[in-house]
Amino acid sequence: FQQMQQEGAKPNRVTFISILNACASPETLIMGKLVHAQIVHSGIQVDVIVGNAVVSMYGRCGSIEDAKRMFDKMAEREVVSWTAMITGYVQNGCAGGAFELFEQMKREGVNANKATFLPLLEACAGLQPVAMAKMLHAQI
Repeated sequence: FQQMQQEGAKPNRVTFISILNACASPETLIMGKLVHAQIVHSGIQVDVIVGNAVVSMYGRCGSIEDAKRMFDKMAEREVVSWTAMITGYVQNGCAGGAFELFEQMKREGVNANKATFLPLLEACAGLQPVAMAKMLHAQI
């Protein structure tokens, strides 16, 4: 990516999404933030796909606040957006945030898919209350 830029090639949205997907740990957070800033400054439209990639990157890198900030800024959100944010919460030990967001998702009329339930069930494994797990099971 850096070599590409040094040679004067301009990244497009596919390039940016690929680089964001490569940022998958706290060690790559700085690179992810730089890529996010570059997206903003490049003028590339931050559509739902790019937005989802940014949310996922921040979640994987352990910056749940940045993930939520991006999620909240998204003009359009789909089930993948909600699932990316829920997954970020769970990956960062914020089960309560994941369940709150899931409830908000339902209130906004977005239907969960199988991928949405996976991180929620994972969060249930670490919790004592069985009621939440039963509630999720009833919705699957």
